[in-house]
Amino acid sequence: MGFFTKARHTHARPNVPALVQVAAIAIITIRCVDFLMLFLTLGPQGLVDFVQRSAQTWALTLIFFGSLVLVFIQIMCAFSLVKGRNWARWLYLAAQIISGGYMWAASLGYGYPELFSIAGESKREIFRALMMQKLPDLLALFLLFVPAISRRFFRLQ
Repeated sequence: MGFFTKARHTHARPNVPALVQVAAIAIITIRCVDFLMLFLTLGPQGLVDFVQRSAQTWALTLIFFGSLVLVFIQIMCAFSLVKGRNWARWLYLAAQIISGGYMWAASLGYGYPELFSIAGESKREIFRALMMQKLPDLLALFLLFVPAISRRFFRLQ
């Protein structure tokens, strides 16, 4: 019966700041657009081939499932951010560090598959392209950590 009863709070909850709402919506939108662009780039057959290639070895399968888990963690963080969960913004930051670090390593030839690598002739060019690709995520992180109203919202929860 606990599902059908209303939770009663003894104190008022502050409204979610617009900056936090924008960041959460941006995170979800970025992930959805990433999937759409991947599907449009590879096409249905290319996507099937990618999944089949990812299942050839245990290491590739682990990386493939890890990337899917990372995407779902980021989406879960977006929903938790609106609820004022401070751990969600730190987990989103950690997810961005992991994904950016892996993309950097894969671009330098230390990781699989090629889908996670960025083309470039020099480390500087690869880093610039990586930062341009991560710019929307960096903006969402900026909205969650820098403005005083966002920090105050997470402190009060």
